[in-house]
Amino acid sequence: KQFARRRDAERHAHLVEVDIDQGSFVDPRLGRMTVSEWHSRWWPTVTNLRPSTRLRDEATFHNHIAPTFGAVPLARVDRTSLREWVARLTDPEGSALAPATTIKAVQVFNKLMRAALEDRLIAANPVERLPLPKVEREEMRFLTADELRHLADTIDPRYRAFVFVAGYGGFRLGELLALRWKRVDLLRRQITITETLTDLAGQISFGPPKTKAAVHTVGLHAFVPDELAQIASQPLDRDALVFQSAEGYAVRPGLLRRRYWTPAVEAAGLTPLRMHDLRHTAISLWIAAGANPKQIAVRAGHTSVSVVFDRYGHLFPQHEDSLLQALENSTSSKVSGR
Repeated sequence: KQFARRRDAERHAHLVEVDIDQGSFVDPRLGRMTVSEWHSRWWPTVTNLRPSTRLRDEATFHNHIAPTFGAVPLARVDRTSLREWVARLTDPEGSALAPATTIKAVQVFNKLMRAALEDRLIAANPVERLPLPKVEREEMRFLTADELRHLADTIDPRYRAFVFVAGYGGFRLGELLALRWKRVDLLRRQITITETLTDLAGQISFGPPKTKAAVHTVGLHAFVPDELAQIASQPLDRDALVFQSAEGYAVRPGLLRRRYWTPAVEAAGLTPLRMHDLRHTAISLWIAAGANPKQIAVRAGHTSVSVVFDRYGHLFPQHEDSLLQALENSTSSKVSGR
């Protein structure tokens, strides 16, 4: 560094010597490495990610981080440029990303810069505690049993059973598309989830569910096994996927949504409706049938009962009625005791 006054140079040299003695010195020359250069060096060392997460995070860097910061030296990444970047990602006047996608981009960038800090390439991580957009939880959509059957009658016959299994079994989309016949017990009317399918950057992969709780077995509604039996090939290949494309391959979620789901939803007059809403529909039907929160957590593959209360607590009116009745009884007994 160069200074206008000798006194400033000596003060700076003294501070550097103190940092060196304390082991906290960061060589400013190391911060000249660009963000993309550091990513190419750091990324191969990241080994604790699921394959699907790895694909997603890599795509996030190349699509949302590298275009803005790829050529910027690590030490030149500042809070102002970062806030401007987040604002552009969420700008409704442009190609705004969903808040959750923006948050994921910031999280990936934060991990990248935290690693640079740990290797003493930079003196501080500017991405740490960066203000993030608020994620508004989408309102859940629930179908009635009649609407569910109407949708099943409308969609391509190849996916009729798909609608019923999702609408009564409460499975996630990836779990359904990874379901194999060896995990379906038509006699006992049960399905066991052990795999999930992901499609990222045009690459389909199979892997275990995200949590241990997601490995679970669910009993099926009485008529659902009959719907499944109609699409089972003979002789049955137990390793084959239950739901396949017309060519016999794994189904890509995007193509399923575009070619079959959206046209069927529009034809059935149920717009707007996401495929994930079939999971909400199943859980609402379980609650209406009298299932308790613990049963729902197990059947839905949730990690805890608190998740059920957080997302579906408003569907338990009987619990509110019981609470009010208990409070009234308690109040009445105290008044009569006087």
